[in-house]
Amino acid sequence: QVQLVESGGGLVQAGGSLRLSCAASGRTSSNYVLAWFRQAPGKEREFVTAIRSSGITYYADAVKDRFTISRDNAKNTVYLQMNSLIPEDTAVYTCAARYGTSIMTLALSYDYWGQGTQVTVSS
Repeated sequence: QVQLVESGGGLVQAGGSLRLSCAASGRTSSNYVLAWFRQAPGKEREFVTAIRSSGITYYADAVKDRFTISRDNAKNTVYLQMNSLIPEDTAVYTCAARYGTSIMTLALSYDYWGQGTQVTVSS
C-alpha cells in the first residue's frame, strides 16, 4: 500500500503561483504513477496531471503550459508548480497513486489517495 500526504495549498490572487507537494510512503519501491486531481464545489473530480516513475508527464488541456508536475524519486515526493492561476483553478487538489507505468486520467484507475488540500484563487 501507499500512503499520500499533500501540503502547500492556500489562498492566492489571480495570476499568482502556488506549489503543492505530495509525499508518498509505504510500498514505494515499485514503479508507480503519481497524479493530481481536483474537485471544485458542485463539480466532478477532474484529472489535472500525472507523472511516471521515469519522469514522463501528461497534462489536462486546462492546465497545460501553466502547471508543471515533477517528481523526486529519492524522496518519494511529487510536486505541482501552479503558475498564472485563475479563479477557475479553485478546487480541492488531491494526490493519487497507481502501481504500474500507464498514465490514466480516470480517477477510478487510481488505488491510493491523499486527503486533499484546498487551493483558492481570488479574482
